[in-house]
Amino acid sequence: MIVLQDDRLEFRFPEVHAKARCSISFMRTLRLPDDNRSYPLPPGLGHFPLHHVDDFGATVPSAWMQHGGVFLPMYQAEAMWINFSCHYPMALKIAAGKVCALTGETWAPELVPEPQNYLVVPDQPWLDGFCVGQDLIRQFVAMPLGEGYSAEEQLTGEARYGGLQILAYPMKADVYKARFEQPKLQRLYSPMMAEAAYAPPEMGLAPGGLMRQEVYEDNHGFEAWDTSVSSRCFVHILNSVQYRTVTGNYPPSAPPSAADYAEAGLPWFEYYASDLAALSGAASLAGLDSIAAKKIKKGEGEWEDNEAIQSDRIVKLSNGQVREGTF
Repeated sequence: MIVLQDDRLEFRFPEVHAKARCSISFMRTLRLPDDNRSYPLPPGLGHFPLHHVDDFGATVPSAWMQHGGVFLPMYQAEAMWINFSCHYPMALKIAAGKVCALTGETWAPELVPEPQNYLVVPDQPWLDGFCVGQDLIRQFVAMPLGEGYSAEEQLTGEARYGGLQILAYPMKADVYKARFEQPKLQRLYSPMMAEAAYAPPEMGLAPGGLMRQEVYEDNHGFEAWDTSVSSRCFVHILNSVQYRTVTGNYPPSAPPSAADYAEAGLPWFEYYASDLAALSGAASLAGLDSIAAKKIKKGEGEWEDNEAIQSDRIVKLSNGQVREGTF
């Protein structure tokens, strides 16, 4: 079961365990410079508003009624990150335009351990983009479908789906009880806290600037997941102009540039979990053209607001675990 509450998607599996819940929100953020330098984590600038597709059946694109799910607005070339909050472990599959954001392979509902095509929450507190290296992602950036920028178009040659697809599998109840409800086995988890020019209404996610971020290996073991139950949601993306046409509301104001943010002396972030190993990233995703590279290849010149920045104020975040050390 999926519930939309306060601009968050909540996946619930009461038939598995009363605590089997996971909250997912989509965060506005700075678009990083796309200059092949790696940057730390940018800040969250608030949630994207989420709406039920079924509530706007008369105004959304007709194909969306088949997909169901929810939708959100993004400006062209705006960036996002996905925030996860839960205590009950879950395996999540994340795709953009039905391309797996971890492996670059075509969407399939099954969990695959090698190469791992899912992330594990709450070990993974967030995901900012396509996994292209052991500690690197390329930021999720919204671009119009049909112009060749999206990961979907670059890997499949088609502009068919766009948006995001999310599929959740809960941990098996007996595994959870044995590992987390027995006092001697308890483990500490701490959930972490462009302009509106016309474009086709549906948006896909393209690879943007490089960011230092690890996507972690499954630390629980593949057999821990209850693959007999699952829940999925299609997250559609509208450009800012069409969002007002569909909903009658204005989208949030455009975010500041990364240069403006850095000039103001505001903090960036780095997250570490020393007890977890990182995935190596997908070669197919690493080979995609970033939005800046694709724009040059298309003969459209260089991307605006793409100057390199110096991020001197970096706040280090951990996963909340306490190291015992030696006595």
